[in-house]
Amino acid sequence: MASAGVDLLIGKVVSLLENEASLLADVRDELGELQSELESMRSFLLDAERRSQRTEQTESQRTCVSQVRDTALEIEEIISEFNYHMNKQKASTKFNKCLYQASHLPNNLRVKHKIATKIKKIKKITSAIFDRRQRYGDPLDQDLPTQVADTNWLRNHSESSLFLKDDDYVGFEDAKEKLHGWLLSGERQRTVISIWGMGGSGKTTLVANAFNNQTIKQRFLCCAWISVSQTYGIEDILRAIIKEFYKSMKEEKELSEDLSNMSYRLLLEKLVNYLQSKSYLVVLDDVWTTELWRQITVALQNGMEGSRVVLTTRLEEVASFGFGIPSHVYHIRSLTENEAWSLFSTKAFSKSPDQNCPPEIRAHALQLVQKCEGLPLAIVALGSLLSTKNNLESEWRRVLNTLSWELSNNPQLKIVKSILLLSFNDLSYQLKHCLLYCSVFPEDYLMRRTRLIRLWVAEGFIQVVDGATPEEVAEMNLMGLIHRSMLQVVERNPSGRPKACKLHDVLREILLQIVKEERFCTIYRSQVHNDQQCKAPRLSIQLNNQRETTSLKGLSKVSSFFMFIADTDPSASFNNFPSGFKLLGILDLEGLPIHKLPVNLDRLLNLTYLNLAGTKVKELPNSIGKLHQLRTLNLKLTDIRILPPGISELKKLCNLIAYRYPVGGYNCFNYVSGVRAMSNICMLKYLQVLTLLEVDGDCVRQLRNLTNLRRLELVNLRETDEKDLCMAIEQMKSLQYICFITANEDEVLGMDALPSAPTYLTTLLLTGKLKKLPHWFPSPANLKYLLLNWTRSQEDLLPHIQALPNLATLSLIRAYTGEQLYFGGGFKKLTELRVKNFPELKQIIIEEGAMPGLEALLIDTCKHLRTVPNDCCC
Repeated sequence: MASAGVDLLIGKVVSLLENEASLLADVRDELGELQSELESMRSFLLDAERRSQRTEQTESQRTCVSQVRDTALEIEEIISEFNYHMNKQKASTKFNKCLYQASHLPNNLRVKHKIATKIKKIKKITSAIFDRRQRYGDPLDQDLPTQVADTNWLRNHSESSLFLKDDDYVGFEDAKEKLHGWLLSGERQRTVISIWGMGGSGKTTLVANAFNNQTIKQRFLCCAWISVSQTYGIEDILRAIIKEFYKSMKEEKELSEDLSNMSYRLLLEKLVNYLQSKSYLVVLDDVWTTELWRQITVALQNGMEGSRVVLTTRLEEVASFGFGIPSHVYHIRSLTENEAWSLFSTKAFSKSPDQNCPPEIRAHALQLVQKCEGLPLAIVALGSLLSTKNNLESEWRRVLNTLSWELSNNPQLKIVKSILLLSFNDLSYQLKHCLLYCSVFPEDYLMRRTRLIRLWVAEGFIQVVDGATPEEVAEMNLMGLIHRSMLQVVERNPSGRPKACKLHDVLREILLQIVKEERFCTIYRSQVHNDQQCKAPRLSIQLNNQRETTSLKGLSKVSSFFMFIADTDPSASFNNFPSGFKLLGILDLEGLPIHKLPVNLDRLLNLTYLNLAGTKVKELPNSIGKLHQLRTLNLKLTDIRILPPGISELKKLCNLIAYRYPVGGYNCFNYVSGVRAMSNICMLKYLQVLTLLEVDGDCVRQLRNLTNLRRLELVNLRETDEKDLCMAIEQMKSLQYICFITANEDEVLGMDALPSAPTYLTTLLLTGKLKKLPHWFPSPANLKYLLLNWTRSQEDLLPHIQALPNLATLSLIRAYTGEQLYFGGGFKKLTELRVKNFPELKQIIIEEGAMPGLEALLIDTCKHLRTVPNDCCC
């Protein structure tokens, strides 16, 4: 993992060498040497990582890797400091830049000399590290006596599930019924059944229960259970299947050939011949790639004997692969609280005849079960560990408080870490960084998709992909972690995209140990004492309340800072904000009860990301324009009403988020408010997200400059703005999200001057009076979410909307003045319909066959409604 961090540093050095030629006088050679040094470090650390996955590291190995990692962190500090120096030079205006450079020439020379000296020191340190390796023996090159990892442990763990007792199967009743039904169905064609979920969720246990069922076994002539794993060999898989088939039919003595010398082709031929006219059941446990199916499907003949292939996997992309034959997918769920407690009790209190938990430890026991979040592997391992403890409150409390350490060091829990680390080790280094970054948030914290994406981009975790923006690549990374069950989706937005995610508590505890070892991030929970020093480039302070102190040392080297307070007093203000930052690139203070910005904010010249969402800040200083590297400025749910003129100096700004919700909700016309700014804000040509701007006619005319916008939200629009607004939208070729709100409820919202809908439009929210729907309805083929709010149309809108091919969510809030809503057809993909605040509405009719995929119908504040459709939620 440490080598991944070095990869990022190499990228930063290369970027400096390529893009900052004019400012690199006197240190270009040193930076080139630094790049070479980093490349050597990366090779060393990569070798160390590969070896550590095969054998346990010795103390000398750990020491050597730690020293190289520390050196890499020092290099990161040098790069941040150099960036700060360059940004300081760039911050001076063109008029006085020459004067600045002349007056600060001695200081510039001192800075460059200081950086060159540090680079020479780094080279000396790394030379010393490798000299010591030579002096005391190279622990990475010599075959030192180490505890070799058992390469078969995963297969053994898998196959041990075949011998579990019935009381080990808790909470799988529905899944068992579904799986047994698929296995015993009358379908004669070969069928694939995929069971997927995170590591330790009980996939193997569920399938083993079915595999051992005699009714199911009698359904097939021959059966085979194969443990695949990440490093399978296809010839070994085929040999294992053949042996298993012969064994299941008690024909081992007839297997006279030496399979070990057979080639792939001969093994295929033998299997094909053997399976002629036979029904078979094959379980492929722990599949990591779809390539296995391509390699094995030829051998498993597709006859009409009702054969079944069951595979378990952690990857949704494997489970949902197009196998080319009938297939079923089951996503295994977590255990419920009652099921988890029942399973835990059978393990932890097995010595008790009634398996009851003693009252003195019940509170700790419940907390431990909650941390497992329904993950059977963790519940069983933790219960088995605690069954060996005395039922003393102090012992159970210690395990609860040191769970992260126990997962890494206690042999009885090591299986949990090993199973979950298999998924982690399978990630690319970019995905590893993205996942580790989630540990900066407190336990059970809901991480919004957009927040994670912007943070990952700001940190430089996202690789460059031709034809895609960094934000699009970051979203692909997020979906990759979700599909691998490394992140859990807690909320989805109306278009179906993940809105908020969280880390499984057990996985988070393991990640916390990794970020500590790798010095990826320093995390302080509860009170922070004055003698504590931050030793990582990222710092996350997680306080219980506003009274706890936060004094720390070493903040001048921190590049990313987060602060969270669990319990806040809405009427109080938090004033104990740490100081001493200099090289910050990321400052995330979301939700803190602060009224004023941190001191000297305008001196944080490396800052690329500033999140003040949910704070009590009322204004921004005009000097914020000095933060020329800023890409994201989040002001949502603050008390800021007006943006200072200096905002127009943020030439690299990509995301400007500023909105708040007054009391009243959607039933009130003014359900959301924005911020005001001078029209020169429209000169920020790199803006991709602009929410929510209070505009006037001059500002609307300038919007056409913002050609890179993907999300645009405006308030205070007037009918006279239609032509300028539509001309601006025409220039925004990448626009995906539109939210337009008129100045008042009687102002007409005009969009008919737009020739056609934006090609990539997925979300459209219109608030204001509509004389008619724009003529380009229903052309937005990608539209998934439509909100019509206070449009009060006299024309029936539904015939124009029903043909939208991908519409998933439709919200109609005081959208129509008629007495009847008639859904006679269309809405083929609609899953959610909301009808609110229709004072004249008397009847809703949904014809049979209309909205075939509807899952939720919400009707609210329709006081004259006489009849409602069946099965609706009112």
